[in-house]
Amino acid sequence: MSATANTSGVAPGTSSARVPAELSLRGLTVSFGDNLIVKDLSLDIAKGEFVTMVGPSGCGKSTTLNAVAGLLGSVPGSRVSGTAAIGDAVRLAYAFQRDALLPWATAQHNVEVGAELAGMSRSERPARAKELLNHVGLFGIEDRYPHQLSGGMRQRVSLARALAYEPDLFLLDEPFGALDAFTRMDLQNKLLELWAETQMTMVLVTHDLAEALVLGTKVVVLSAHPGQVHQIVDNTEWGVERKAEELRTRPEFLEKYRVLFDTLVQLSESSRKEVQA
Repeated sequence: MSATANTSGVAPGTSSARVPAELSLRGLTVSFGDNLIVKDLSLDIAKGEFVTMVGPSGCGKSTTLNAVAGLLGSVPGSRVSGTAAIGDAVRLAYAFQRDALLPWATAQHNVEVGAELAGMSRSERPARAKELLNHVGLFGIEDRYPHQLSGGMRQRVSLARALAYEPDLFLLDEPFGALDAFTRMDLQNKLLELWAETQMTMVLVTHDLAEALVLGTKVVVLSAHPGQVHQIVDNTEWGVERKAEELRTRPEFLEKYRVLFDTLVQLSESSRKEVQA
């Protein structure tokens, strides 16, 4: 699903400045009933960074994003402590694992929803929606409904809608997980292009280690349940302008992938031993 929001769980300030957000987590702890999911997680994300997050299944990656977006308050039995502070006057968008396009609305109108939430006038929305659809590689599909689009096309519409909202902070929870390999890599490149153009702050959760390394200026590795920051991998040497297919062939990329894979294996094995003990 995909959605936009104007709250982060921490009330934004009153400044009117439109700058990329800075996200600071301090001692974030989340539990559902007696099940501790995230424990004392602290992390700083600078303005304009593209941060990816990986870790063993159940380590609280998606829960962390939901806490930042302020989505856990209505979940029965949830308890959240610590702080998730973002910059003043921040617009936050959230892309979930599956798109949440309005089934009764065309691709054009779905994108216009984001522009409407951003405060754009009704007369300006159609042109802006078409511009953004073209920008994500969709041409001539403005009048199609979601059921007439492929999974990759729906994700592109979802991405265009989020961009129409003009977010400063963009959270993405495995938005490409259900796509085929070619479409997934194509959308990774498109996301990198959009990030380079806008320099918005992005935080993406994924189980795909190669995707994490390709997209992230840094990769945050969470420990097994309960989730804590285990390691941060710096990828700033990749530069801003990069292509997924080219980067994956570099020896230094392959070495980072091997080390990251071994780390995840060790974390998973340690978790299993603790459960069995």
